[in-house]
This record gives sequence, C-alpha cells and structure tokens, in this order.
Amino acid sequence: MWSACWEPKSEPGLYQPLQLSTNYSNMKKSFKQVSQLISQMTVDEKIAQIGSYWIWELQTKGTLDESKLSEKLGHGIGQITRVGGGSYLSPTQTAKLGNRIQKYLVDETRLGIPAILHEETCNGTMVLGGSVFPVPISLAATFEPRLAEEMTLAIRKQMLAIGGRQALAPVLDLGRDPRWGRIEETFGEDPYLVGRFGVHYVRGLQGDDLAQGVMATGKHFVAHSLSMGGLNCAPVFVGPTILHNLFFAPFQAAIQEAGIATIMNS
Repeated sequence: MWSACWEPKSEPGLYQPLQLSTNYSNMKKSFKQVSQLISQMTVDEKIAQIGSYWIWELQTKGTLDESKLSEKLGHGIGQITRVGGGSYLSPTQTAKLGNRIQKYLVDETRLGIPAILHEETCNGTMVLGGSVFPVPISLAATFEPRLAEEMTLAIRKQMLAIGGRQALAPVLDLGRDPRWGRIEETFGEDPYLVGRFGVHYVRGLQGDDLAQGVMATGKHFVAHSLSMGGLNCAPVFVGPTILHNLFFAPFQAAIQEAGIATIMNS
C-alpha cells in the first residue's frame, strides 16, 4: 500500500507534486490529511480530482495559456497528461511548465492540491531528448529481467528531473496475437516471463520508497491484447480458465511481489 501527501518545496516557485511512503505512521497521517481535504471539498472539486487534461488543452499555439488555467483548473485537477510527451518541449522547458501548473494549483485554487503529472515510459521517458531503450519485446528476448530494472532506474531519474511522478507502464498484456498493433509493447507471450520482467520494471521505477520513486502503472487490465482480429480496443472473448491462468498472472506478480502503485483498466 502507499499513501500520498504534499507540501511546497523551500525553493520559490518549485513544488513537489507527490510525496509517497510505505511507512505505516506516514500513511496514517496522510490518510487523515486526505480525509480532512475530502470533507472540505465541493462536488465539483471532487469530480475534478478524478479528471485529467492533456497538456495541449492548456496551451495556445504551444505556449501555456493562463486564461485556460483559470478556465479549466479552477476547481483543481487530478492529473495532467504528458507535459513532455504531449509537447515539443525540452526536458528543462517541461520541468518549468510543470512547475508553473503546480504553482497555479497550489496558490490559486481553493484547496491548493497539486496534480499528478504522468508520462509514457514503455521503453524510455517520452520527452524530447529522452533516452530510448529497446522495446519491451526485444528486452524480453534477452531473458534477463534484471535489465528491465536497470532500464527503469534510468527512466526514474529522467522522470523525476521533469516532474513526472507516474509512468504509464509496464504493459503486462500477453503478446498472443502478432496481428495486435501494440505487440512490441509486451514482454512476449509467456505469463511467467512477462511477470518476471514486469516485477523488475516496477522495482526500478518505484524503488524501495515511493517518496523517491515514480508510480508504475500496470496495463491493460485485463486481456486487452487478445482483441478480435488483433485490432486495438476491439471486443475480447476469453473464458475464465484462460483469463485466470494466463492473463491475470503478470498482474498478480506485479502487485504481490513489486507492490505496483496503480493499474490501468483496459
């Protein structure tokens, strides 16, 4: 389990969006803070916390639009999607833009709750100039799961440098149909191998203490890759035996062994 709390950094204008801890006493304190915040929230503020905006929805011609901040983030927001990956900004510019958004949320909204900034990290942080590693199916061909952990240690550093605290990876789908257009995002067809790589991927991203790590996101729960005709997001027809014995297995490993912080539904 993990808990979340936040506080402004001492440096002017820079904010730490999320402080995460596996320490029970910290969790208890954080849950109390969250409960207090929820008790103060209006319905609109609660709805805003389960929503997200793409970074380009807050921009005009590639530049942050202050009028859109007040228009769209007046009640706060839960997440901002791909500050780096959804723009053409350098890592430094991405960090500055994320800080500006967080400053608005903390200073200009009623409850001052910062957002979670998330990015894609399947085989590297999706930001201009980010390191590009082998795609997961190529990485899995090495049969060396520890390489996934070494890769995500590097990804974690780059994510933290730009203010990203949630990574939309790893893909824990099984690559059972080569027609599926996202087959390269998987660690292959074997549930055990996918589970091993998934566990190490998560450990590298999150570390031993999420206060110093990045939340991993297991996806897509579940059997998303077994869609009809190999078409992404097409219907899936699968029986309970195959579902439980094969497709649940990598998610079970990532949850029980690595303590993965978040799961994305298919």
